[in-house]
Amino acid sequence: MNAQLDAMVRSHASEHPSGITSVCSAHPLVLEAALRQGLTDGSPVLIEATSNQVDQFGGYTGLRPADFRDLVAGIAQRVGLPMADVVLGGDHLGPNRWRRETAAAAMAKADDLVRAYVAAGYTKLHLDCSYPCADDGGTLAPDVMATRAAQMLLAAEDEAARVGLAGQLRYVIGTEVPVPGGADHEIAGLVPTTPDSARATLEQHRDAFAAVGQGDVWSQVMALVVQPGVEFDHVRVFDYDPQATRSLRSALDDEPHMVFEAHSTDYQLESGLAALVADGWGVLKVGPGLTFAMREALFALAAIEAELLPAHACSRLRAVVEARMLALPEQWAGYYTGSAEEQALARRYSYSDRMRYYWSDPEIEAGVATLLEGLADRGIPDPLVSAYLPAQYRRVRAGELPRSPRALVVDRVRDVLRTYAAAVTPA
Repeated sequence: MNAQLDAMVRSHASEHPSGITSVCSAHPLVLEAALRQGLTDGSPVLIEATSNQVDQFGGYTGLRPADFRDLVAGIAQRVGLPMADVVLGGDHLGPNRWRRETAAAAMAKADDLVRAYVAAGYTKLHLDCSYPCADDGGTLAPDVMATRAAQMLLAAEDEAARVGLAGQLRYVIGTEVPVPGGADHEIAGLVPTTPDSARATLEQHRDAFAAVGQGDVWSQVMALVVQPGVEFDHVRVFDYDPQATRSLRSALDDEPHMVFEAHSTDYQLESGLAALVADGWGVLKVGPGLTFAMREALFALAAIEAELLPAHACSRLRAVVEARMLALPEQWAGYYTGSAEEQALARRYSYSDRMRYYWSDPEIEAGVATLLEGLADRGIPDPLVSAYLPAQYRRVRAGELPRSPRALVVDRVRDVLRTYAAAVTPA
């Protein structure tokens, strides 16, 4: 079931290491783009739900793990990609959603969370217990994080045995991880994880797994999350510097069944992504960068709509999105600071893309439907495609892409995925 992941890990012992793109998004247009990209280039598709998006209670998307699996499967069937070519993963699985509760209560829910993911067929699981709970009194000691991860591992393995997935799960560990949802401030600078810290994380987790009778499962740990100095905030991207990680790369020398996993690789140049893969980061996670591209395409179509349709027939999508974000500020108000003008600019354009939390709002969904249906009925002349979506225009003119507005949006998201596909493929 995880042959694709295992093959990628093995490749890092060769002269031609490969990587895999981890798509972290629940939006149907992004999922369609990922599945179509996999169908086109014949690569495995790794799609991961985060614990704040999808949990046993529904998360912010309203989807439980089985619901999200069914969403992906339905889109895969529509585009013609077998689900055998899709790996489902769970990211940041742990007590993050329930940090305001006691550790005992939060960890009980975290155990149920990981069981729900395994029962639904997810086979790549990031165990992340780095978040202190209400009675923890501040930052957690690394051995406490590892002990809690081992507790979740025990629950996952028990559920795997129950549903016929014994030995099939692949785990990701690591406590130096970005906050789920992205940075809530401008970042002054980044320092890569030290080799000693990475080795300590490995040792603590290995010991914790053995302490709960799961020492044999260590070989199923496929990746360690470390900080390679890659991140983005609202206005800047911190690009990968291979020189800064030279000593860190040795941390996995004694773990031939592991690679590094890189979070927050959104907006990296193709050269930086390829360098990450060459240096041992086999899993490259991307999420906001995909919905950022989707927003670019939808707003471009809204500009085309204003050129073609009478005002009463227009979706007014940009205004609808802005109104809903102002009416429901919880997902951005703690992130975007400054003047009212600066906050408005950030809501529309920031790299952190807090807008991604609003696309499932019923009023915004209705606006997107009006936009896509109205332009589909009217038809978009090629010169307007060229004016607002020039890369898609070239594919339309070459006969590689339909002129439908939905296809244009999906293809704009695939522009990002094409960059990743080129970077993770051995030269």
